[in-house]
Amino acid sequence: MWNAKEIEELAEENFEKAWMETKNLLPKKNLDKIYPLTKVKQGKPHILFETIQKLREAYIKLGFEEVVNPIFIEEKEVYKQFGNEAQAILDRCYYLAGLPRPDVGMSEEKIEKLKKIVEIDDKKIEKLREVLHAYKKGAFGGDDLIYKIAEVIETDDVVATRVLNEVFPEFKELKPIATRITLRSHMTSGWFLTLASLIGKKPLPIKLFSIDRCFRREQREDETHLRSYFSASCVVVSEDVTVEDGKLIAEALLENFGFTKFKFKLDEKRSKYYAPDTQTEVYAYSSKTGWVEIATFGIYSPVALSRYKIEYPVLNLGLGVERLAMVLENAEDVRELIYPQFYKEITLSDREIASMLKLEETPRSKEGFEIAESIIKACEEHADAESPCEFLAYRGKIFDRTVEVKVVEREENQKLLGPAAFNKIYIIDGNIYGLAQSDKGLFIGLRYIDAIAYKVASLVEKNALVGNDFEYKVKIVRNLGDINLRLDEAVLRYITTKKKKIDVRGPVFITVTVKYK
Repeated sequence: MWNAKEIEELAEENFEKAWMETKNLLPKKNLDKIYPLTKVKQGKPHILFETIQKLREAYIKLGFEEVVNPIFIEEKEVYKQFGNEAQAILDRCYYLAGLPRPDVGMSEEKIEKLKKIVEIDDKKIEKLREVLHAYKKGAFGGDDLIYKIAEVIETDDVVATRVLNEVFPEFKELKPIATRITLRSHMTSGWFLTLASLIGKKPLPIKLFSIDRCFRREQREDETHLRSYFSASCVVVSEDVTVEDGKLIAEALLENFGFTKFKFKLDEKRSKYYAPDTQTEVYAYSSKTGWVEIATFGIYSPVALSRYKIEYPVLNLGLGVERLAMVLENAEDVRELIYPQFYKEITLSDREIASMLKLEETPRSKEGFEIAESIIKACEEHADAESPCEFLAYRGKIFDRTVEVKVVEREENQKLLGPAAFNKIYIIDGNIYGLAQSDKGLFIGLRYIDAIAYKVASLVEKNALVGNDFEYKVKIVRNLGDINLRLDEAVLRYITTKKKKIDVRGPVFITVTVKYK
């Protein structure tokens, strides 16, 4: 006689193969019945990149060509662009640093240590010395160092890593050395380099835009400041470009986001890379927040342009994408908007919770699905039948075996099913309930009897491989697992944290017998 564990092990080992060989796969039209609210749904974009995409489309519609500006800016370029302000600007820049390549020798002491770790001869030692010398000269990168060491001393990566750590402490003692290269803090730093390269190669007017990251060495990140942000910037190079052109571009760009009212104000900050009395703040009216500053534009200083041999006026307009997204979303904390996984309290809608409440087991074959439907139908037709009683739900073939499925109640003076058998699963304000009926919340499309029938049908398929009869009972339901449902761990944690409820308790009292012939 087979025991339950042996049946399960045999079923798991052979079920996939047997199921595929039947080629009676579950019809796609029936999937909605088994997974009423668990279908794959469309993904959701991040507000930041959604805003970036809308800005890209708006710039292109206005006739601007997209370019990628340099991110790595040499310190000397900042001095050329900002003049006397350069020191203040550099104070907010990140300087790049890198580890030096150590000059590693092969002393007798190191060779002795090496021999204690791996079997090595003079030929291999010489090859190792050549590898370390080649690394010092930059012949290959650090990513390949472990592989190269393992290759020449004929060992694996684990031993090679041990050699590096124990024999050559020079690598552990390395400290970063700063360079004179900075991460771009303003898109302007990239525009000067790009325009210097393009003047004389492209006909006027030149209209370019770039939306990319900038980096500022903020003392701390808070509600309005991030150390890395996206700048949506454009330039127009023309012999007759003016401040009025900046106003027109700002209005045309922001109208794509629903703004219709604008105000312009001379910026009191007056950056040195802008010509006097051209740096202008752009304000737009939002029905959510009132008048808000969104963008800044100006004409680049002829002095700064001359240092790059640019002879024509250049209009520059830029805005922070995060700032625009905050206005559009009426957000108060940029950290919550951009990094909700770290700063924002997660909330789940009833539909999102329902999408993560799934059946633990389901039939996979056409016959299995028919068995589940037959069990459900028999229960619906005879729910109130007086006991003792039994009703044939299904008789037919599955995996070349004839199976007979019955719903039974052997005790006297009972009904075939308990009163909770047809309870429905509802999500109501983040709570999960099993109720006979409710006008509130979201019904996920499953009753207790449906979920139980799918579990029985799945077991019928698995047990058909060995032809072992079995009986399946559900008496008092206490949790989701009792009715073949499982909840995603993240949702369970959410419900617990929010002090919501999962209450599916109820008397089902169903017994299904399965016999094979």
